[in-house]
Amino acid sequence: MTVVDPDLLPAQVSPPEFALTASLPHQVGGAAVWAFPVLPGDDGSVLLGPGADEAAQALGVDLLATLDATRATGATAEVTAVPVVSDRVSLVLLVGVGEQRPVDFRRAGAAVARATKDRPSVVSSIPAIAPEGGLTAFVVGTMLGSFSFHWRSTGPEERPVGRVVLAALGDDEGVVDDELRRAIALGGAGWRARTLATVPANVKNPPWLAQQAVEMGEAAGLEVTVWDEERLAAEGFGGILAVGSGSATPPRLIRMDYTPRGADRRTPTVVLVGKGITFDTGGLDIKPSEGMLTMKRDMSGGAAVIAAMTALRDVDCPVRVVGLVPAAENSISGSAMRPGDVIRHWGGRTSEVNNTDAEGRLVMADAMAYGVSELAPAVLVDVATLTGAMKVALGQWTGGYFANHEGVAQRLADASADSGELLWRMPLSADYEEKLSSKVADADNAAGGPGAITAALFLRPFAGDVPWGHVDFASAAEAPVDRHEWTAGPTGFGARLLLSWLGSEDPLEGIA
Repeated sequence: MTVVDPDLLPAQVSPPEFALTASLPHQVGGAAVWAFPVLPGDDGSVLLGPGADEAAQALGVDLLATLDATRATGATAEVTAVPVVSDRVSLVLLVGVGEQRPVDFRRAGAAVARATKDRPSVVSSIPAIAPEGGLTAFVVGTMLGSFSFHWRSTGPEERPVGRVVLAALGDDEGVVDDELRRAIALGGAGWRARTLATVPANVKNPPWLAQQAVEMGEAAGLEVTVWDEERLAAEGFGGILAVGSGSATPPRLIRMDYTPRGADRRTPTVVLVGKGITFDTGGLDIKPSEGMLTMKRDMSGGAAVIAAMTALRDVDCPVRVVGLVPAAENSISGSAMRPGDVIRHWGGRTSEVNNTDAEGRLVMADAMAYGVSELAPAVLVDVATLTGAMKVALGQWTGGYFANHEGVAQRLADASADSGELLWRMPLSADYEEKLSSKVADADNAAGGPGAITAALFLRPFAGDVPWGHVDFASAAEAPVDRHEWTAGPTGFGARLLLSWLGSEDPLEGIA
């Protein structure tokens, strides 16, 4: 087997730095770009936001006339670029903010990011007119719209803008500072999840992913524990071992523990489980070649959990959180699991493997059973790129979720709205439970359609009586093109969702 030294992975670009100022853009020296908001007027006209009039006067440019000449409407993320000849700035961006909702500011931020690549700095007053949550949305959009990954001998083709100064924002009490800190944590988690999902599988195997979790977790003040294949076997993690049995690189189970400041024995625990299949061939039930092209990101659920865990302190999460990532490579060899095999999961429940390409639920089941039994959680949420059926049901940009508890369902719905990572609730319908029946085991892992529902029903027993949510975002894990804050490739979906929930004032409201 040819193994690529992980150290050969080139250094990647970093997201922009952010700063605040109460000054208007034209008052900030050394900026390469100024960016102003454009608001739709009631009569079809457009309005310019803070600092634009002063900038126009300083430059001797009629910005409103430019908007009129280009028929600008102020629609969300509409960009009018105005090159200028000045010793103060070289480019002015006029960016539509549409209805001025947080989503409009997130998309405006991404538009600014794309328009300022390879430039040293931009000063913008766009967030100065944002509603509650709009500054966070703008920063997150700017960060994630800047994302790129490369492995070129000549270096990256483009680099994010180096510095983003948020102008016209006074902050006598530090409130805006706190919001900016939280926004950077959310955007950074999305960036880390996207990076992990994008690294190719000739570097990213289960031991490599575990090492990343150790390094990132320890830097964030977390306790990190990793099970190797010997410990997995000794403790009965049969699903993880079976899925990883065909690979030359052994499986791992990653555990990351976060404890909030001031926690005591009464502080409740949340368990997160993220699918960590570092590459999925389908196993002996092999995928067609085109079906494997994106399978380096089949660990996107695990990436979301790892990235979210590292940012919990930055969003002031008030509860204990344990993140579990069962990591394996579903490969093909003489030792690979076979159709018809029966495996015993952690805790004793058995599964008949009638489709080796339904492997994610097998590793998730082990981690869920362990988490419920050993960690006594108040709530359990798993995130996974679990079924192609979810993409058939919901299309490209929306993930699905299931819940056995209305409080969990509401918290996930609220987090989806706040984060911009869209979810749609799916029915956990008992009508299909009979499809899971097996003549030789507790359940069949290949229950058939409706595939997203039967996969959720397969996992449900492993949640026991714990309030549980299951997020299947196979539909949203891969962006085919650049679109708003999404860049073409793995999306890093889930990290912002989890942090929006766990960073809320009371994550367990309505649950415990």
